[in-house]
Amino acid sequence: MHPRIRWGIAATGNIANVFARELALLPDHEVVAVGSRNLDRAKAFAQEWGVRRAYGSYAEVADDPEVDVLYIATPHSDHLATARHAIESGTAVLCEKALTVNAHEARELVALARERQVFLMEAMWMRCNPLHLRLRELLAGGALGEPRSLNATLGFLADYDPTDRLFAPDLAGGALLDVGVYPVSLAHHLFGAPATVQATATLTSSGVDGTVGMLLGYDTGAVATLTGSLTGPLPNAAYVSGTEGWVELPPDFQAVDRLLVHRPGKDPEEYAVELLGVGYTYEAAEVARCLRAGLLESPLVSWADSIAVMEVLDAVRAQIGVRYPNDAAYDDLATPAGDTSDSQR
Repeated sequence: MHPRIRWGIAATGNIANVFARELALLPDHEVVAVGSRNLDRAKAFAQEWGVRRAYGSYAEVADDPEVDVLYIATPHSDHLATARHAIESGTAVLCEKALTVNAHEARELVALARERQVFLMEAMWMRCNPLHLRLRELLAGGALGEPRSLNATLGFLADYDPTDRLFAPDLAGGALLDVGVYPVSLAHHLFGAPATVQATATLTSSGVDGTVGMLLGYDTGAVATLTGSLTGPLPNAAYVSGTEGWVELPPDFQAVDRLLVHRPGKDPEEYAVELLGVGYTYEAAEVARCLRAGLLESPLVSWADSIAVMEVLDAVRAQIGVRYPNDAAYDDLATPAGDTSDSQR
């Protein structure tokens, strides 16, 4: 492998710019190509970040012979097609969360990556954060006793525009896939797959969820209360409790640089790190580690975990009545709004 990890970036929106800025903090990484459906935007991005080649399509970036791994920052509705093309071209993929629009698409990508022996990882950067890894160690080591609950919220006020990716059904918009995926992924990281899923939401006039609330139940007796919103700011903090104490993850919990362990009758115990950048650096470093080790998937954000999270998101959407055009190919995602029979495990 080339001594530097050479990245291609698909799309030029805000998250792509953040990722390019984070990669610049890593001496053994570089962005060599960028693609957009608008060539002028790709050229502007390339000029800003010192990228050598700009393309007028995502496929051309994946096909660039110098690209080791493609970072996909497109709207959710494009994840499957863009990642599929890259994998078929033999290019490793880091695809923004949520990995796909539904679990069927996630399974398709995983099967293709396994067949073609190509690395694939969901860009759930939170799962690579050193303090999130420490949190899991604390729970596994019994620091809180027996885990009992998680409460996590993530949301902000977005200007409503039915054509914007956040609110357009054809772009798989809505709070769930954009911000709700973080609390769901945190719950899976700590507790595993839920036994039951209950959900409610307020839909926008475009038909996607503006605010979504979820209650997950586990065979251990633990529960997770989760909220995502595009219609107003939320605390963006998370609390994990057990029989002997609780952990506080201050805002913004997905990019946390400190956590506090509270135990009755004792002073809080703080764990802190000085993050490199805002935290995308850690997922990029994990991709590099996996590629150099010849791994097809990361143990930090495994294929099984990404599929399991998508299954929860599908169950939530079945209850709140949000459907996307991508769902039309799958009969079991055509459940009429209000029918929750498929949402319980």
